Amino acid sequence: MAKRKEPILLTMDREMEVRARGFSAVCGIDEAGRGPLAGPVVAAAVILPEGIQLPGVTDSKKITEKKREILFDFVKENALAYGIGQAREEEIDSINILQATFLAMRRAVEALPIPADYALVDGNRIQGLPIPADTVIGGDGNVLSIAAASILAKVTRDRYMRDMAVQYPEYGFEKHKGYGTKAHYAAIEQYGICPLHRKTFLKKVLNNK
Repeated sequence: MAKRKEPILLTMDREMEVRARGFSAVCGIDEAGRGPLAGPVVAAAVILPEGIQLPGVTDSKKITEKKREILFDFVKENALAYGIGQAREEEIDSINILQATFLAMRRAVEALPIPADYALVDGNRIQGLPIPADTVIGGDGNVLSIAAASILAKVTRDRYMRDMAVQYPEYGFEKHKGYGTKAHYAAIEQYGICPLHRKTFLKKVLNNK
């Protein structure tokens, strides 16, 4: 009989380190959707109660879609506060994907119903936040509040792309969520682009038309 797999249990050690420096409302921030050819980049900011445990919450990329949907509600129910922000396709094309990601993160922080006074951000770069911040490489798999944010951002974006698949059924957004799969490129070749597509991500395709 196979041994039952124990749920992942991340700690709040990093958040507690920041609290020890005098901050009281530490949020974790992560994004979803930097790489796709279509759709927005979405960010989430999450403030968790001190000392909470959220079994199973980790990097959203390491969790199945079904499990993410369950954990999405679990995180929202247990967070002190959460905020969602996004930058749309036209903003990505206008200011580039990196700056659009920073914009989505700032909007997520500004959407928090409880103001945060410090942020822990997945990755190695951040700018434009209205509060002090540290970056954490691999934070979505090691810092609980960032992992929680990664799930909220990923599920929010995936749900949006599934909704858009109804409006633009020829592209198969419900399957690839806008990423550059072979089927997605084939649909673009056949039907051209739609308003959801990031033109700056498709320069070669558009130049060959």
